[in-house]
Amino acid sequence: MTSSPPSGEPSVEASGSAPRGALLEAEGLAKAFGQVVTARSVSFHVAPGEALGIVGPNGAGKSTLLNLVTGAQPVDAGTIRFDGADVTRVPAARRTALGIGRTFQIPRPFEGLTVFENVLVGSTFGAGARRKAAGEQAWQALETADLTHLANTPASSLRLLDRKRLELARALATQPRLLLLDEIAGGLTEHELPALIETISAIRDGGTGVVWIEHIVHALLQVVDRLMCLAQGDVVATGDPREVMASDAVAAVYLGSPDLEGE
Repeated sequence: MTSSPPSGEPSVEASGSAPRGALLEAEGLAKAFGQVVTARSVSFHVAPGEALGIVGPNGAGKSTLLNLVTGAQPVDAGTIRFDGADVTRVPAARRTALGIGRTFQIPRPFEGLTVFENVLVGSTFGAGARRKAAGEQAWQALETADLTHLANTPASSLRLLDRKRLELARALATQPRLLLLDEIAGGLTEHELPALIETISAIRDGGTGVVWIEHIVHALLQVVDRLMCLAQGDVVATGDPREVMASDAVAAVYLGSPDLEGE
């Protein structure tokens, strides 16, 4: 069940509202760095084969949220369940092995390795695959990311689009059931976006749950099933992507609201 929003605003999902069979359930997540609050009782869920988009201004706590889900940073409060199991205190490496993969906002490949070797690191150390299986998983990830033609290319020589694709391939090589994308479209040209959108759509359609943070909203809207807006660590709205973006609450977050001035 979801709360009834006032004045036609998109709904904000209530804590504990995750449907049965949800792949990821995050409930009441809180995180602060000193006096700076980056998550304040944030709850959301993702089902297999569903894409959840996350938007919000800089400093809203979006990347921190991914860090909490992956275990890169510990939560101050709240619960994270993956496939029904409580993973709130499970180490990051174990979460990767369980099926939580992610990309990072700024690609940092091993520049002394080839593209294939970079992805092989993901299948070997992320998924724990051995030799032949690791190689097969790495190659499959390259195929999905459309990078096989650059397999033997040094990662140091890649342009931005291919670095983004390599970041995606390394995450896919861990064979995630939940894929977290942190501004993977950032910096790409309008000409480069359609192929990336098609790739992410295919990953979602293959049954992988996707959480995608992005500032290029028109790209996000072509893929995601639901959208969540964050501001200063709070959930502003969650629901139908276009309804969320059209809501007064989200407009106030991005543009400011005269009603809030002086408060």
